[in-house]
Amino acid sequence: MEHAVVHFEIIGRDPRQLQHYYAELFGWTSDTSHPVAPEISEPGSYGFLSPAQGGPVVAGGIGGGPGYAEHVIVYVGVPDVEAALTRAAALGGTRVLGPVARPDGQLMLGHFRDPQGHLMGVAGPR
Repeated sequence: MEHAVVHFEIIGRDPRQLQHYYAELFGWTSDTSHPVAPEISEPGSYGFLSPAQGGPVVAGGIGGGPGYAEHVIVYVGVPDVEAALTRAAALGGTRVLGPVARPDGQLMLGHFRDPQGHLMGVAGPR
């Protein structure tokens, strides 16, 4: 597969409760010490997941806050986020977000809805 899933997110209105829930359910631990784009989650509320020994190989995170719409999203790795969003729209999708930069500027993100309304993400270098 040329473009693989590289990250997933679980975004909700109470990220700490979700982090606790998934820790209890699957043993996922969250590290909230790294910043994410404010369009994705409240500062300090986004927890990058640390997979358990032998756990999942796809990176993930849990975040959000009171002003964030609840959703689950997967990100596909692409070489050019803007080009991927433009192509998604040309094929009948709808751009929702981006591209936006992660605060450290090393990663670009974008969201779109496919023609049937599913929220998807793309991520790539700046």
